[in-house]
Order: sequence, then structure tokens, then C-alpha cells
Amino acid sequence: MPDTDLAFMPTAELRTRIASKQLSPVEVTRLYLQRIEALDPQLNAYLTVAGDVALHLARDAEQAVMDGKPLGPLHGVPISIKDLEVTRDIRTTLGCRIFEDTVPDLDTIVVERVRQAGAVILGKTNTPEFGLLGTTENRLGDACRNPWNRERTSGGSSGGAGAAVAAGLCSLATGSDGGGSIRIPSSFCGVYGIKPTQGRVPRYGGLGRPSIGQFSQSGPMARTVRDAAILLQVLAGPDPRDAGCLPEMPPDFIADLDQGVRGLRLGWSADFGYAAVDPHVAQVTAQAARVFEALGGHVEDANVTLEDPFTAFWAIFSANAYAGYGHLLEQQANQLTTYGRECIAHGASVSGADYARALLYVDQLRARFAALMQTYDLLLTPTMAVPAFPIGQRPETIAGQAVHPFWGYLPFTFPINMIGHPAASIPCGFSTDGLPIGLHIIGRRGDEATVLRASAAFEQARPRADKRPPVS
Repeated sequence: MPDTDLAFMPTAELRTRIASKQLSPVEVTRLYLQRIEALDPQLNAYLTVAGDVALHLARDAEQAVMDGKPLGPLHGVPISIKDLEVTRDIRTTLGCRIFEDTVPDLDTIVVERVRQAGAVILGKTNTPEFGLLGTTENRLGDACRNPWNRERTSGGSSGGAGAAVAAGLCSLATGSDGGGSIRIPSSFCGVYGIKPTQGRVPRYGGLGRPSIGQFSQSGPMARTVRDAAILLQVLAGPDPRDAGCLPEMPPDFIADLDQGVRGLRLGWSADFGYAAVDPHVAQVTAQAARVFEALGGHVEDANVTLEDPFTAFWAIFSANAYAGYGHLLEQQANQLTTYGRECIAHGASVSGADYARALLYVDQLRARFAALMQTYDLLLTPTMAVPAFPIGQRPETIAGQAVHPFWGYLPFTFPINMIGHPAASIPCGFSTDGLPIGLHIIGRRGDEATVLRASAAFEQARPRADKRPPVS
């Protein structure tokens, strides 16, 4: 088959062909490394390409196949790792100039599990400094660009992962999401990504000082729902090194993917009662929500009304950033980005009373959504308020309304981090100028399986495998 078709082959099929000796992990890895060399200068999706490491892992994977050894669920599959994950013997920067030359001697749990599953690590994808932005710019080089339009942002903070998956520069990718950082680039780049329930994927290992990070979860980004489910199965499950992770073993995320949505109750909200949304985005996502009715689900307006969730989110998010990286603000502030300094400095100003009030708001928000989810199995919204915008030009007005440029374009994602529910973004259409638009699918706490099941039903009803970006 043509090399491009091989590069875009679903992970599930790629793994099967490798296991049956139809494909060589070494040749597949070389193909992706060649594509990165040829295409990534246009995108800057990778901060580090670990070609030698990747080929070594690929040779080991191929030998294991030839020797008839037991094979992991990602055996021989080339994957990218977001550069907020610490990787043994592979440069880890966190998107920050201070760590530009850091090569750790340990892996985070996410990377441990990726390695144990037999995957081939191609390199580290681009991220804003410490994951503090919804777009991907830092002081290590050019901004990460969107493969659908290089003048537009890929989103963030998993922007490099989104661009790499969309452009066929890896088979699938790890991302992480503390305020939308998997779902934002998934929507902007036209790929599938799911933020798991808070605590579903354990956290351990990093370059900053330990902090709680109670909004952040690592998760998969892929071109198909099934591929994302496979990677989530690899990543999920308790680990004694993370006291805050869910103690129970995860369900089988793949078993019910084909069960459909018949009988499910789905609540739709076009704006969460407070958000300014681009009219075309609202139209495309509303039409996408109605697809579930044709599939046998019941969709109705959920009448969700939120009041200023960002103030509480920002107090907790920035204070946690200060806990992890405040010492850098005091010692090496000139090496940080402007937004990094501003976020960490704001966190330093958050009082104990401010933090306590913010935690109270989080509890109240959780209670509201818990009550809502007694009526609905899933909630649907637009993932983003707008399609991808020009790099460095975060919108200050949307649909004629003034919005805050830091968060006005992502009003649907960060509240879900606050309540800890699982949520996914699935491609559902395009803007008038050809940019992807995502539908946001929110589940009950602990119920990634229903989010994935609904996502798979939508994907089957609205297939998109033939849609590839210009840079691919």
C-alpha cells in the first residue's frame, strides 16, 4: 500500500499486522521518522525526535515477534509522548527553556505503561511551558502549527500531539488535560481525544516540585475511537505511588464499543448558559448532537446555566502552578515565558481563603453536575467556542460579545476538569474555511465506557477516515 495509507492505518490494524508478521515494526518506524523529517519542519509538532531510541525499540519489538514471545497491546506501534511526561534517556523540556537540556533517568507512570505495552516511542511532542496555555507556544522554537492551516494554532497544551496525530506523524499519542488540553487540540486538529475521569490514569514523576494538580489527567489522542480506547486501557489503573488515583481496576473499554446508543438519554447545551459561541460552530455541533437521535438515543436541551466558573478554576490552577514551579519564578524568571510568569505570579497571590472559596465552588459545581447526570447518561456541547484561530491572535470577541482572550475560546472544557468527569472531543464537521470542529461528549464520573461507546457510534454514523489535512 502507499506509504501515506500505511501512516494513517488505524493502530488496531497496525498492531494486528505486526503480530501476524505482515508488517515490520522497523519499517513502520522508519516510515514515521521519514515523515517527521519531511513534514514536521512545517508544523513543529515535535520538540525532540528520538530516532535512535525508536529504531532500537522497533528492532526489539520485531525480534520478539520473530521469537514468538508474548506481545503487548501496542506491540511495535509508533507513538508520540507529550513533553510534559518525563522520559528516561529522552530529552524532557516541559516546554520550558530552563529544562532545555534535561535528559531524565526515569519515566512517569504513563511512559512506563506505554513501554510495557510494547510501543515504539518516536519522540516528545510540543507543549506550552508547563502546559499553562490552550495554545502551543514557548521559548524553545516556533509555535506549533495546525496541519489544516499552518497559520492557525494547533491548540494546547497537547498541541504537538494533536498536530502529529492529524498529520500522520505517529500512530497515536499521549496527551494530558488540566483545563482542556487534550480536547482543545483534538477539536482544532480534527482528531479524537478523551480526558479520563480524574484519577483514572495515575501520576508519578516530574521535574517540578510535587503539587496536587487535581484537575489534570493524562489520556489518549488518536485518529479513531477504538485506537484511543486501546491506549486508555494501557494507561488506566491504580498505582500505589499515586495516593489520589482511583483504587479500582478500570473496566474493559473496548468490550462495549459497538453497543450503540439506543436508549441513552443525552442532554444538549449550546453555551452552558454563559458562553459566547461562534454561530457556525453552534450550528454544526447542534446538527451533530441530533445524529444521536437517528441512532436511537433521546436528545433534549439540558438547560445548563453556569456562572463565572473561571475565577475559581484560575485560583486553584495558578496556585498549583506556583506550588510546582514557584521556585523558578524566584530564581530564573528571565528564562520563563511571559504567560508562565503571569500564571505562577498569580498563583503566589492566591490566599488560603481564596483557595478555600474556590474549593467550595468546585464542590457546588460537582453537586450540580451530579444532579444533572441523574437525568442524562451523557451531556453534549461544542468542544470549543470557535475553530482554530491565527497563531498569537486569541479571540477577544466571539459572536459579537467581548470575551477574555485567555479562556473565552474554551468555555466548555475547564469546568469539566473542575468536576473530574470524563469528556471527549470527536470531529463533527468543518468551518466555512475548512477547519475542524469538535463535538464535546461528557460522561458521568467513572464512566469513560459510555463516552467511548457513544463516540464510536457517532464515528460509525459520520465516518471521516478519508479526510486528511493539507500537511500530511
